[in-house]
Amino acid sequence: MVEIRITYDEGADRDVPLPAYQTAEAAGADLRANLPDRARLTLAPGARALVPTGLRLEIPQGYEVQIRPRSGLALKHGITLPNAPGTVDSDYRGPLGVIMMNAGAAPFVIGHGDRIAQIVVAPVVQAGFRCVDALSDSVRGTGGFGSTGQS
Repeated sequence: MVEIRITYDEGADRDVPLPAYQTAEAAGADLRANLPDRARLTLAPGARALVPTGLRLEIPQGYEVQIRPRSGLALKHGITLPNAPGTVDSDYRGPLGVIMMNAGAAPFVIGHGDRIAQIVVAPVVQAGFRCVDALSDSVRGTGGFGSTGQS
């Protein structure tokens, strides 16, 4: 098991739970809003906001934390994360915020302590990049979006 070390930001509400898996086999741990003064934040349709979690992470070298939308919020309210999955690198120690967007038709209220996203811990592989004169052939070749068919 990989350990992610966590600290609360200064002024954050320490009663807001740390990220937690809701089932034994869940890939993502729920992340909660930690809003100043326990306020509420209303996202109008089409609006986006950086929602604070009140947390800072220490991720082991060789890993990243991915921030992903919660499927229930997306289906029921049109709430998504426009940069999903967002990446938190292992050398970042700043405040963890979640960019949320309302793609729905109605305003959406985010309450203090609400589950707003999921974090997934994943290994990182860094590649070397090399310029070459030509690329090898493949079955797909240069076919772009939709080039492999409808089904």
